[in-house]
Amino acid sequence: MKKGLNFIAIDFETATGKRASVCEVGICVVKDGTIQETKSWLVRPEDNLYSYWNMQCHGIQPEDTENAPDFPRVWEEIERLYLNEFDTFVAHNAGFDRSCLDHSAEFYHLHLPELKWECSLQTARRIYDFGCNSLEYLCKQLDIPEGTHHRAGDDAEMCARLYLREIADTDGK
Repeated sequence: MKKGLNFIAIDFETATGKRASVCEVGICVVKDGTIQETKSWLVRPEDNLYSYWNMQCHGIQPEDTENAPDFPRVWEEIERLYLNEFDTFVAHNAGFDRSCLDHSAEFYHLHLPELKWECSLQTARRIYDFGCNSLEYLCKQLDIPEGTHHRAGDDAEMCARLYLREIADTDGK
């Protein structure tokens, strides 16, 4: 337990190449350096359209999200339940996840609170000397429990575990 180490690891899956086509959001809540909760939501993207490649990657299909809430409803829940207590998001390749959130907020005309972002990919590149820095590869190399890759809840939890390991390996420096 690391008092004061509080963040939400977040992961987005998209239905198409458009960053606002979020079809799944996953979070892993870390409080005082301990995982408290992992949760994911299927999200109905606009017109419920999917590209073949994206479906091959994550396995989510239009029939999985046809009755799912849209992004504004899911984001409202995340904001209401978690963001008064947490203001830091951690993601593996944070540029992608941050752009999914930013593009979705713009598309749906949502106001985002001020958030801090940390990137477990950038941290891994700085502190480890592996030939590959994908989330899956790093978790295997560092004996971090893995879930189903490219499913948002599992990826968020793997990211949280990786980031906690990175902090431990650098003594928080």
